[in-house]
Parts: sequence; structure tokens; C-alpha cells
Amino acid sequence: MRIFAAEMVKPIKFITKTLSVRISLKVVLAVATLLAVALFIMFHFSRKAVKEEARQKAEETLESTVSQVDNVLLSVEQSAGNIYWDLMNHLNEPERMFVYSRKMVETNPYVAGCAIAFEPYYYKERGQFFMAYVHHAASGNLETSSSEIIQAETFGNVPYPEQIWYSKPIETGRPCWINPLKNEEAEGEAIITFSLPIYAGGKIIGVLAVDLSLSLLSNIVLSAKPSPNSYATLLGSDGSYIVHPDSERVLHKTVFTIDSYKTNQELRAAGDAMVAGETGYKHFRQDGIDNYVFYKPFIRADVPGRSMERTGWSVGIIYPEDDIFGEYNQLLYIVIVIALVGLILLLVSCQAITHRRLLPLRMLAKSAQRIAEGHYDDPIPDSHQSDEVGRLQDHFQQMQQALSIHVGELERLTTELRERGEVLSDAYEQVKEADRVKTAFLHNMTDQMIKPVSDIESNVKLLCERRQEMNQQQATETVDTIQEQGKIVTRLLNDLLNVSQKKVEE
Repeated sequence: MRIFAAEMVKPIKFITKTLSVRISLKVVLAVATLLAVALFIMFHFSRKAVKEEARQKAEETLESTVSQVDNVLLSVEQSAGNIYWDLMNHLNEPERMFVYSRKMVETNPYVAGCAIAFEPYYYKERGQFFMAYVHHAASGNLETSSSEIIQAETFGNVPYPEQIWYSKPIETGRPCWINPLKNEEAEGEAIITFSLPIYAGGKIIGVLAVDLSLSLLSNIVLSAKPSPNSYATLLGSDGSYIVHPDSERVLHKTVFTIDSYKTNQELRAAGDAMVAGETGYKHFRQDGIDNYVFYKPFIRADVPGRSMERTGWSVGIIYPEDDIFGEYNQLLYIVIVIALVGLILLLVSCQAITHRRLLPLRMLAKSAQRIAEGHYDDPIPDSHQSDEVGRLQDHFQQMQQALSIHVGELERLTTELRERGEVLSDAYEQVKEADRVKTAFLHNMTDQMIKPVSDIESNVKLLCERRQEMNQQQATETVDTIQEQGKIVTRLLNDLLNVSQKKVEE
């Protein structure tokens, strides 16, 4: 850890000590900040524009898909209506029902089958239950269950009065589209059925049912691909899949029974919104992929004479986020890489330029260091620049020259002062020596005068105390001694005065 910390400290020290690097980093940081803000604003609004474009494209695709599907449904409805009005004139001719069924299948390429079924009581006087049915076989040829009146109570394995394509229009008394059914007679082909109640004497006597192959609708819906990986789906009013790329979901599952509906809250919200007939879009994540689903209710065109019962269907387009923002994200990554490369090049070029422009400052820094070390005469070259750095170098050169002159003058004065100090020091030593000699001489002289003065004092004292007792001779001798000692003191004082006079004269 210490080695790692030491290695980390080195570049930090290099940055803090190198002015060109700091300037370059600050310039790059400022440019990077402005660039980041500009890119953020640009890509923020670009993303909104891309998302809005995808929404518009999805809405146009949805509208086109609804229109194409509705055109097919309208064609089937109009064909059924045309047959219906002609059929009403021949209700007493049950043999013609097969002709109408066959004509319906033959004249409309969208129709996969047609059934005309009557209530049992309608032909009761004949003792027959009638239903005529014609459908396209797998080979593309027309097949029929009978070319004559048939006595039948079942359609497939289920009594046809109990089948929803028959029972629902009987109950409602109105034309309606029936969600996908499994047509057992058509080799398992999935169909949706348009059921039209047949009225006679104000009562419903039967049902005209026209089958539309679900594969035809699937081709229309699944071809609606605004992007390579997007796909469309058509949901029934109960959430069942009418059209979906996964054929296993059609007729077998609903949006409420798939596993992801129970665990994926976003997907559940999207499914609920579609079943509720809402218009809009939602985001959800499935199988690790972010998707947007754009949806709208299936609204049929309002055509005069058309029965406008709601189908409750909803069409949606699942749009992978990568298809919407793939090029946008790719462009974003490219721009980020270009920006990073540009910032690196800017850093390198800025550092190179500032390093070159700051070379005079580095030279001046070294010169200042040399001056601080006492090298005042190191030459500073003339500047070839007219900017602030060049003027600084010229001024520094002038300062260095002036400083060199002043330092030389100070050195000269210092030398003179040193010499004078030495002279004064010598004189001071001589004075000290003379003072020492004088002091020694005075001590010597005073030492020589102590005894004569002491003798004079004692003789004077003796003379004063014993003056009455002394004879003339003793007094004379004492006086002579005092005079002799006085002469000695006088001589010493004269010598001291003579020496002092000589010192003064010197």
C-alpha cells in the first residue's frame, strides 16, 4: 500500500509543481465542462426527438395496420351483407343455402369458409335441421359438408346451437365478430367469424357466419414492422392473442395467463392498458431486453349501413429500445470517443504550447535561484517576445543588471569598511596595550610611593606625638627622614608627569 501511495503521489507532485500542466488541465477541464453540457443538452433533446419519431412511426404503423385489417373485415361484412339480402328472398329454398355459402367463398378471397345455419324449428315441418357449410381445404380447393339439405345437429363435435358463433348473435340480435375459434373441419386452421343473425317475421331464425382465416390477418399484422426487430400483436377483448409472432400463444394463452404477466409489473400495466382499450405507450423489460409497446384500440371505420359494434380488440407494436435508440446510442458512443480523443489531443497540444511559451519563465526561475545563491553576474539572454513574458524577461534582465551594480558597490563598501575596521581594530589594540602599560606603570609608581608616603606618615605622627620628649638631634633626624621621603615621592610624581606629557604629545 505504501508503494502504491508513493506511486500515486509522484504524478500529483508533478502536476502541482509544473505550471504548464496545471494550465493545460484547467483549460481542458473548462472545455470538457462546456462540451459535456452542450452534449447533454443536444443528446437530451435528440433522444426526445428520436423517441417522438419512433412514437409517430409506431402510430402511423398502427393506423395503417388497423386500416388494412379493417378493410378486410369491411370487405367480409359487405360480402356477407350482399349475400344476406339475396338470401332473404329465398328462405323457403333451403337447397340454395349451399349455393350462397359456395358463392361467398368463391367471390371473396378473404373468406375461408361460410356457414348458414337455421334454428331447428324453422324447417320443423320438413323434419330437418339444416346447415350448409363450405370451406377452403388445405389444397386450396373448395370442400363442402353436403351439397344437399342435411339433417344435422352438430358442427364438428359440438351441437352448433351451442357454438359461440351461433349463440352470440342469437342472444344479442346484432352482427358481431367472434374471437378466434379452432376450426376442426378445416384441419385445425384458426379463424375469426363474422356472424350475422337472419331475421324473418321479426324473429331470428338463423345465422349467416363467414369465416376469415387468421393467417391472413397474421400476415397483415405481422408485416407491420417499423423496425427490423419490432413486431405487432392483436389482442381480443378478453386478452386473448388473435395475432402474435409466437404461434403457441394464439388460441392457447391470453395476456393474463403468460408467466411474465404475473411477475413483470410493467408488462402487466401494458397488457391491462391494451385490454382496457387505451391509447398510448409503455416501457417494459422482458427477457433482459428493454422494449416499448405502442398500442391503440381497434376502431373500425364508420361506413354508412355498417354495424358499428365494438370488437374490443387492441393492436400493439412491441418496439425494442435498441431499434429506437440503437443508432442514437451508437452515435453517442462515437461522439464520446471523439470528444475524449479531442480532449486528449487538446491537453497534449495545450501542454506543448504552454510548455514552450513558459520556457522563459523556467529560465527566469533558474536565474532567480542562481541570484539567490549569490551568482549575480550570470547573464540573462535578451527576449525575442513582445508579450507579457517577454517584457517580464526584459525587466528581470534590467533588475539583474541593477542588482549586480548595487551588489558590486556594496562589496566595494564592504571591503573598505573591512579595511577600516582592521585599522580601527589595530588602533584599538594599541590603545588597549598603551592603557595596559599605563596602568602597569601607575601601579608600579604607586607601589613605589606607598613606602615613602607611609614612612612620612609614621614619622610625622611620631614627631607630633613625641615632640616634647625628643631632643633636638632626634627631631632633626626625624625631619630629615621626612624630607628625604618627600623628595622620593616628589621625584616619582615628576616622573609620572613626564610620562603623561609624552603620551599627550604622541
